[in-house]
Amino acid sequence: MLYRATHATHYRYEAPVSQCQSEVRLTPRSLPWQSVLASTIETAPAPASATMRRDYFGNDVGAISILEQHERFSTVATSLVRLDPRPAEPSTAIGWEAARDQLAAHEAPGDLEAFEFVFDSPFVAASPELAAYARPCFPAGRPLVEAATELSRRIHTEFKYQARSTAIDTPLHETLRARRGVCQDFSHVMIGALRSMGLAARYVSGYLRSGAEYEGAEASHAWASVFCPGAGWLDFDPTNDVRPDTNHVTVAWGRDYGDVTPVKGIALGGGRHTVEVAVRVELVEG
Repeated sequence: MLYRATHATHYRYEAPVSQCQSEVRLTPRSLPWQSVLASTIETAPAPASATMRRDYFGNDVGAISILEQHERFSTVATSLVRLDPRPAEPSTAIGWEAARDQLAAHEAPGDLEAFEFVFDSPFVAASPELAAYARPCFPAGRPLVEAATELSRRIHTEFKYQARSTAIDTPLHETLRARRGVCQDFSHVMIGALRSMGLAARYVSGYLRSGAEYEGAEASHAWASVFCPGAGWLDFDPTNDVRPDTNHVTVAWGRDYGDVTPVKGIALGGGRHTVEVAVRVELVEG
């Protein structure tokens, strides 16, 4: 599948901004099943400087400086991405307790790298409430993949997708209590539940194919990934109760949303502002 992904972000300020410094994570990752053939980021006004780097998690990060006065600021990222079916997962029936204990020992290089995702992050902290929510999916001896699959399905079934029902600073326990939110919230709940069971889980940002009958299309999307010793990182989309494949474009990953925010920065002046975001992922070649 060959896709053209376009992510446009438009800021409007009530007063002039003298300058702004922005950081963007809008370039899809290159992965064994995902090839980035081209990727550009355009801004208006034109930047005084624009540089690229890799962050701690290996995501491509753009640093943009606008030094002229403006009342509107736009970034448009366009990428040409080829997705192939993901390779079959290694056959593993490792129980979730064994996976937890192997992570805690972190003797193998891959386990050590994943171990940092067991711990709390700014937006996702383990808690007794999250552990209690996860526990029915994790009976003794159950294979980790089966347990994570049921947890994802349970979140999909019990939570209501409701746009604008939460904000980035909505506490995770409030989302758990209200049982509603968006893909960001559902992913945070799943990650927090997995960490509360002593497992490594990370946040993945990306896009869904436009026209797909999924919640979260036509916008930035998010899902969760759990580390399974012997199999690596396994993705789960609790918003739609699917395993990400050729309908999901991976952009970045980190501990939680704060590590992969698509566009963030500082503006001098401006007062209050509004933000509009539009995402399209169009099939170029099937």
